[in-house]
Amino acid sequence: MATKSFLKDIVIKDKKTAKNFVLALENAEKKGRKKINFKSGVKTIDDKETIKRMFGV
Repeated sequence: MATKSFLKDIVIKDKKTAKNFVLALENAEKKGRKKINFKSGVKTIDDKETIKRMFGV
């Protein structure tokens, strides 16, 4: 899912739209997630100095 989609407002003005929205959420909940295999290792960086160095700041 694109990051920008989290920032959008949803306006529901009638019962049909509300019903369709609920059905879409229920349908999305039933779908399984795709397993992601990383080709390289993943490392969590929570040190702000390391992050600054990564971006040359």
